[in-house]
Amino acid sequence: MSRILVTGAAGGVGTLLRPRLARPGRTLRLLDVVPLEPAAGEESVRASVTDLPALVEACRDVDAVVHLGGISVEAPWAQILDVNINGTYTVFEAARRAGVPRVVFASSNHAVGYRTPAEYPLTADAPPLPDTYYGVSKAAGEALGALYHHRYGLDVICLRILTCFPEPPNPRALSTWLSPDDCGRLVEACLTVPRPGYRIAYGVSANTRGGWVSLAEARALGYEPADDAEVFAAKLVAEHGEPAPDDPVFAHLGGPFTASELDADHL
Repeated sequence: MSRILVTGAAGGVGTLLRPRLARPGRTLRLLDVVPLEPAAGEESVRASVTDLPALVEACRDVDAVVHLGGISVEAPWAQILDVNINGTYTVFEAARRAGVPRVVFASSNHAVGYRTPAEYPLTADAPPLPDTYYGVSKAAGEALGALYHHRYGLDVICLRILTCFPEPPNPRALSTWLSPDDCGRLVEACLTVPRPGYRIAYGVSANTRGGWVSLAEARALGYEPADDAEVFAAKLVAEHGEPAPDDPVFAHLGGPFTASELDADHL
């Protein structure tokens, strides 16, 4: 693919993906509300994902959209509705109007965050069970993706990404980590797989302590993880202690997103 629009390119995952999606002959068109300094092979667009005319223009001559833009944590409903839900609609609609054939949507495990260990490994056909307004926005984005595939013929892949950081930030992430390199491999697979139709897949590395979600759907797209969070286990356990199996963060896939601190009255 010669030109790819990446929304939310200044965010954490966008920053990690930029060098990992770079290819000879490929242009990354980076879109965010904050200014970006494009590197070789990059273009920069300063705009909000809620701005439909700007998104239609940004989608011109684009082969695929990687939609990462939005609020990445829990927030009051009005903010989630505006940026995450309306913004995701705007991206799909702009892609349709501009004739972009494929959208890769960064969904989240929080779309199914109230699923419990008794249901592991979760597969892509697990119905939504969001843990937050943020999780609701990801479930809504998956539904929009299904609509735009079945009504308009867009290829849409929704990636339920777990914990994507340079290193796992805590012992729980030894099970949920998606390494930056594996994230690049997964998104590249989504961009290059022939005629995917509409798909949902989980984004996670091949962690020794994994098994919470299925990798079958991602592997069917051509993804093969190469990294394992276990290389960070000794460091994390020395710092935090061995995680207790009855710790509430292990009770649901959404972990701390299910805690009472994120109840609406606290937002």
